[in-house]
Amino acid sequence: MNTPQNESPAFNGARLMLETLIANGVDTIFGYPGGAVLPLYDALYSEPRIHHVLVRHEQAAMHAAEGYARSTGRPGVVLVTSGPGMANTTSGLLDALCDSIPVLCISGQVATSAIGTDAFQECDAVGISRPVTKWNAQIKRVEDVAAMTAKAYNMTAAGRPGPVLIDFPKDIQMAQAPQEQEGDVIEPAVNTAGQMTSSVMQAAIKRAASLIANAKRPVFYGGGGLINSGPDACEVFSNLVSYTGAPCTLTLMGLGAFPANDKQFVGMLGMHGTLEANLAMHHADLIVCIGARFDDRITGRLSDFCPHAVKIHLDIDPASIDKVVRADVALVGDCYPVLKSLFNEVKMLEREPGLIDDWWTRIEKWRGANCLAFTPSDDVILPQHLLATVNDLIDGRDVIVSTDVGQHQMWAAQYLKFREPNRWLTSGGAGTMGYGVPAAIGAQVGNPDSLVVCISGDASVLMNIQELSTAIQHETPIKVILCNNRHMGMVRQWQELIHEGRYSHSYNASIPDFVALATAFGWGAATVSDPLQLEDAIRDCFDYDGPYFLNVEVQPQENCFPMMPAGYGHQQVMLSEDTWYVEE
Repeated sequence: MNTPQNESPAFNGARLMLETLIANGVDTIFGYPGGAVLPLYDALYSEPRIHHVLVRHEQAAMHAAEGYARSTGRPGVVLVTSGPGMANTTSGLLDALCDSIPVLCISGQVATSAIGTDAFQECDAVGISRPVTKWNAQIKRVEDVAAMTAKAYNMTAAGRPGPVLIDFPKDIQMAQAPQEQEGDVIEPAVNTAGQMTSSVMQAAIKRAASLIANAKRPVFYGGGGLINSGPDACEVFSNLVSYTGAPCTLTLMGLGAFPANDKQFVGMLGMHGTLEANLAMHHADLIVCIGARFDDRITGRLSDFCPHAVKIHLDIDPASIDKVVRADVALVGDCYPVLKSLFNEVKMLEREPGLIDDWWTRIEKWRGANCLAFTPSDDVILPQHLLATVNDLIDGRDVIVSTDVGQHQMWAAQYLKFREPNRWLTSGGAGTMGYGVPAAIGAQVGNPDSLVVCISGDASVLMNIQELSTAIQHETPIKVILCNNRHMGMVRQWQELIHEGRYSHSYNASIPDFVALATAFGWGAATVSDPLQLEDAIRDCFDYDGPYFLNVEVQPQENCFPMMPAGYGHQQVMLSEDTWYVEE
């Protein structure tokens, strides 16, 4: 018998889960329905307190939830069906795990009586997701719905943030729940494993402060953990760096944690970092690593990594300490309170005047090489010209930028100057092509008044091109700027520089007419190839009332420099195809 449209369905497990999510502050869900999750969607039908964003692919739901979480500071929530629905989330779960993004994924499951029978669209969701989540579980009783949902949601942001999955069998969704039961609200779980006692922490902070006060060649090195800790942590970090007068560098995931326009910022470090950032790391006598994990794209060859430096490492995850690089001083905890204590301790110590003046003299010499300089062409748009122009036109505006993965991502990181956190969304640890467009949609949903721009490449954007439809349906006026070089750009660059020019399957010979494609989805769209028309084309893109796709045809053979090739150290940097900067 059908339930009349003016009546709510029975108070069942599905409704109890929604009540629990709402009680914990959830007002947005990204998802895609299917048979095993229909009771939850039925409950959503009459639930005005939750805004559901219908994506076109479950991987995109995960990336949209990541963009929402990264830009708002609140966990994202995803709802998918069983079997292929859940399986399609694994790339997004991996991405969120690698970059410590808080996302709760709720997957429907076949009825408990059918589990293990190879039923239609059955899969082992818990087994599949175990390697790509920080915690996962299956709900087996309706009495456990509220507690497990609240626990799962809060675990996404507890300790080191990350993705959590709960699998919800269909019969438990439909089971009658106690009418008087309400959604649970619990405080975020705190992982105390490996946490330092107050006395040990205080001693470590004192030692770290002394090292900072007496270092002659210090470098502050910040990562995505600063962003995750919140704007207050970034502010304290910035104040500490400013107080010491030391140079500051950031990882790809940490951009925006320290103002890029500050004279103490020496740029991003690592494989495509600036010359001054990499050489400063190599010659430093003290590295203060805050919320970063010494990724291989940052360290280069480990035997050459910061050979003269004492290393202070602050991270919320005790497993990250000494995992790649041994820390001389370990500080295990959330960045914000530990940085506050460290800053207070540093201010109590006397510092020798002019102690780091010679250090800055050396850094200014490296900075003088102007490693990101380029000469615009009169005939073709250079990717560097494109991103530098984008930077000029977003300066002073409330802008959030997402990217996909590849050369365009690195050029964006080099030329876009972020002055505050939560404005830069990119896939770092997993390097997931197809991230950019759905992440931009999620950011726009969470920040409806901001200008949200996705910088993508012609190979990456095709990975989740179907989400152009999502942007139209949900009226998210994101802007896509396509750095179109008709290649898998970074693959082609490596093939040229490392594999002696053997371009194996990196040319996109039959890419679509992107303007026609975007127009077919209902977007505004245009192509620009003339450098003299570039600025006006970007202005038109930003000013368009609705989603807009700007296809920018750039120099196909342009490579991204500086480059510290894999297996090299910070002191060995390629400035161009035939120019190396090498120091001992």
